[in-house]
Amino acid sequence: MRIERQVLFWIAAAALLLLSIALLRDVLLPFVMGIAIAYVLSPLVDGLTRLGMSRTLASLLVVAAGGVAVVVLIAILAPIVSSQAQQLATSLPADLERARTGFDQWARETIGPTFPALDASFPRLVQSISENWAALVAWGASSLWSGGRAVFNFVTLLLVTPLVVFYVLVDWHPMLERIDGWLPRDHAATIRRLASEMNDAIAAFVRGQGTVCVLLGALYALGLTAIGLNYGLLVGLGTGLLSFVPFAGWALGLITAAVLALVQFWPEAMPLLMVIGLFCAGVALDAALLSPKIVGSKIGLHPVWLIFALIVFSYLFGFIGTLIAVPLAAALAVLVRFAVDVYLDSDVYRGRSQDASDGAGRGISAS
Repeated sequence: MRIERQVLFWIAAAALLLLSIALLRDVLLPFVMGIAIAYVLSPLVDGLTRLGMSRTLASLLVVAAGGVAVVVLIAILAPIVSSQAQQLATSLPADLERARTGFDQWARETIGPTFPALDASFPRLVQSISENWAALVAWGASSLWSGGRAVFNFVTLLLVTPLVVFYVLVDWHPMLERIDGWLPRDHAATIRRLASEMNDAIAAFVRGQGTVCVLLGALYALGLTAIGLNYGLLVGLGTGLLSFVPFAGWALGLITAAVLALVQFWPEAMPLLMVIGLFCAGVALDAALLSPKIVGSKIGLHPVWLIFALIVFSYLFGFIGTLIAVPLAAALAVLVRFAVDVYLDSDVYRGRSQDASDGAGRGISAS
């Protein structure tokens, strides 16, 4: 039963790790972001070291180049995105009032006075949102600030994350070698195999899905802007960024873009249909080409298990849980498959009578 005891030990270690994440989730975001970015950039640093560059210099160069790229990207996109966000906050009440008037006229002409409840409910809802828009914005800002206290503040995130990325990149291989030296010698080969499978699954998602997010963000931003949707760049880039969380990002982007299209173009239906078609094309492109070619099939997660992991980890760990849900679920899936294999090969599953009959059969065969 030694194998069973080892499995119980590692299950307990994993439970302790999850408990630690739950207790420290309010301060983990800079470190989680830094480790994830270092994980993505580590192959690039390895390539530079193979060219003869020291790992410290290669890490510094990669972090500096990444910082410059982020600054340039922010300098280009931030004014546009900020302008669209401010415009959205200031003009949405007027847009909702215009949509309310248009819906009221359409309801009177199409449905008639026989549906007074329907004729009154939607305008009342729109008017309520319009009148309380400032309060909603204040509530949203307060919620974001409350969540921001979990990482102290945005400045802390910007300062700590690059340092974590640099030091993790520098110590990446020594850290792995040190961890490998801590492995129990009798099971080191098995743990290395499991770690390799988990690395393949996590790398496929983190590195592959990051690329998919960039491509989808560009597609949605350009498509919505071409349609003429106000705030199309903001919504498209946001949808691409949120696509790191499967299903949720696409659904939220579609709902937001559809509502904005209704408010802006009412009563025209073609822009709304074009928005829906764009998002359907995006999800089809992702499912048929991007994810299979870039992410691959190494994650090995059933969609139901994926949705369950997103809900559970986001509930337990908040925003941190949402970020780590899919990679952690992929790693846990490897461990679960291994645990099932161990169970199927154990006395608990086969029973002692099966072992005895197998032994007797081998004895008869030998005679």
